[in-house]
Amino acid sequence: MANSYQPFREKIRTSLMIAEIIPEAYDAAGRQVSQPFVRRKGPHPTFPMGRYVSQPLTVKCNTMREVRKFLASCEYVSDKELFGKKDYWQPPEEFEKRRKGDCEELRLVDLETIAQHGLRCAVHRWRVWPLRRRTRLVEFFQDGKCFLVEPQLCRVGDAVPRLSSIRYVPKVSVSWNGNTLRYFSHKRPEHQLRWQMLVPLVAEYVIFWAWVWLRILLRLPQIAWRILRRSLLQRRL
Repeated sequence: MANSYQPFREKIRTSLMIAEIIPEAYDAAGRQVSQPFVRRKGPHPTFPMGRYVSQPLTVKCNTMREVRKFLASCEYVSDKELFGKKDYWQPPEEFEKRRKGDCEELRLVDLETIAQHGLRCAVHRWRVWPLRRRTRLVEFFQDGKCFLVEPQLCRVGDAVPRLSSIRYVPKVSVSWNGNTLRYFSHKRPEHQLRWQMLVPLVAEYVIFWAWVWLRILLRLPQIAWRILRRSLLQRRL
């Protein structure tokens, strides 16, 4: 069984839209609690949480690169626009048909794909600093390290700098290992990042995003030409 997971584990290292979590930045593991959260503090699934992991998608993703390809075919649409409700968690089969949804649906795809390959993972309710807005992301543990999956950055590249994860502050989470749901609460870290650690992290962050923006700037003439050519063709028609 362990050998069957190995190809996926190798892809995890090289084909992700993830950031490695900095242990000193926040409490990634959390403290397990015996009961699900009250609605004020915890996730607010429309149906019982088990409903979202007991009905897997028919689209099977064997690598995280395939997950990125599937998510790239989906459209981000708010619950308010799609259902006329502030918050609605679609069951997996509904999301697969629509290919439309917001952060909950995108994260549940990651959760299922990672869990079915034997890695411990969890859906978190995060506060995004400094915006103070709430979102939900998936983290998974491998080789003693914790990684944060951000599907909305799947078009940026395989991985994002570790410092990018520092803006997410975990509050509560639900973990799934393929068999059991567990609930966790998280607290603020007691230790702060030392400047000796920040120097290489900042350098990694600056180099990555400078390269991303350089690629975007180099593509601008090509994008402008496509828009102009499309406009000229429409005028001729």
